[in-house]
Amino acid sequence: MSQPLHAPLEISFDYTRSLGPTLGEFVTALAERRILGARASDGRVHAPPFEFDPVTGAPPAELTEVGPAGTVVSWTWTDRPLEGQPLTRPFGWALIRLDGADTAMLHAVDAGSPERMHTGLRVWPRWGGPGRNGNGITDIVCFEPREPAQEFVSEPAPAAEPITMITTPVRLSYDHTVSPGEDSFLRALAQARIVGQRCPACGKVYLPSRGACPVDGVPTRDEVELPDTGIVTTFCVVNVPFAGQKIPAPYVAASVLIDGADIAFQHLVLGCAPDQVRMGMRVRAVWKPRAEWETGTHNIDHFEPSGEPDAPYDSYAHHL
Repeated sequence: MSQPLHAPLEISFDYTRSLGPTLGEFVTALAERRILGARASDGRVHAPPFEFDPVTGAPPAELTEVGPAGTVVSWTWTDRPLEGQPLTRPFGWALIRLDGADTAMLHAVDAGSPERMHTGLRVWPRWGGPGRNGNGITDIVCFEPREPAQEFVSEPAPAAEPITMITTPVRLSYDHTVSPGEDSFLRALAQARIVGQRCPACGKVYLPSRGACPVDGVPTRDEVELPDTGIVTTFCVVNVPFAGQKIPAPYVAASVLIDGADIAFQHLVLGCAPDQVRMGMRVRAVWKPRAEWETGTHNIDHFEPSGEPDAPYDSYAHHL
């Protein structure tokens, strides 16, 4: 039996958010090489600052400067740093209680070796150079241990303009192994075939297979060969350009109900003007050249109008 298909996948985007008064002041202080905490109603200082008091739920009444030095209260070691992490060489992740704070914050410690890391280790921030300020917590590149005789207060940066927005890149990389149902679906696509799986209890055909019927909870093991024609059930016209867009706007992304299937899947509808696409329109798959076939739905380049009469609404109404 062949091994199931798997492939590296990545989800990434830039997350832009408004900071609000508390985090805005916190991030602005970081750009000035200062670290702020928030004093709670019980007198404890939280660093980083909370936006709402954990006791009363009210915004913090006072932000107070803490650190910049701190003490490691817990840690772990990273032998093989991942792309995007603070350092490219082995380092420690640590919970650090900054001087004057009652809570700990998570950051990297450039200790050189795990033997140098320990609970109670005194550490100081290593601030980013010019051009790095204003990026939030990454204004602190990492923390680093120093001997007591080396303790000093870092030079403050010039006063910064208030920072109200911040953009953080978000990235998740993982290796996805498909289920048996997905495996047969993808391997069939590599042969220009469309294969679904039928529930033995209710008879619904799932495309691609969900492994088990969500209605009856039984495995869907019976393969069903399906044609490459179908019906547009719903659709949207994409008019707004975005990063990485491969097709010039406007174009249509539609839910296509393949003939014989009970679940529609999303694909492109091209070959006609966007304003000609409609619910019930009959379409057929346009396959890429054989030399470009792999194991994925992108083997179908797009769907295009088949020229057949539109399907009656009642024939797909319960698939919307």
